[in-house]
Order: sequence, then C-alpha cells, then structure tokens
Amino acid sequence: MSLGKFIVISGPSGVGKGTICERLIKELNAWYSVSMTTRGIREGEVDGVNYYFVSKEEFKRRIEDGKLLEYNIYNDNYYGTPKDRVLEKLEQGINVFSEIDVNG
Repeated sequence: MSLGKFIVISGPSGVGKGTICERLIKELNAWYSVSMTTRGIREGEVDGVNYYFVSKEEFKRRIEDGKLLEYNIYNDNYYGTPKDRVLEKLEQGINVFSEIDVNG
C-alpha cells in the first residue's frame, strides 16, 4: 500500500481555508487533521471535532517531545497539528488535509 499525501491549505485568518478544506475532503474522500489548542472551548464546539482542547502545560510537553508537526502562538494561546494522528492516516494510505495559518 502506498502512503497518503499530506496537503496543507495555508493562508491568513479569514481567507476561506476551512471552506476549501471542507469541499476538497468531501470530493476526495480524505481526512481532515484536527488541530490542537490551549484556548477555552466555545459554545457549540466539540473536543476532537473542532479542536483537541488541552492545557498549556500539555501543549508545551508535546512541543518538547516532538509530537507536533507545527505550532503557533496567537493571542496567548497555542495552536498546532498533532503528529501522531496525521502519520497514522498517511500510513493507512489516506490523504490528509491540514488547515494552517501562515505563521504555523
């Protein structure tokens, strides 16, 4: 089996990265990489669907352990892409889309 492809959609906040990812994922039957954040969960959000919500201590531990593909700090909160979930899907031959801010 061949490895999946890791496709990054990058741009500044508010340019439509999420809309593009949503459409491509449906059309290409790919997997969307859910980001991790230290910011508080907002009404209507679901842990593991919108983001993986963790403490700053947990996030910093993941940075030190090399468990993130990338990360960024925005408004005193950390945002990043968990490496393990992405690699698991790629090894299964599944294409992965990731939405990343230009600073990530």
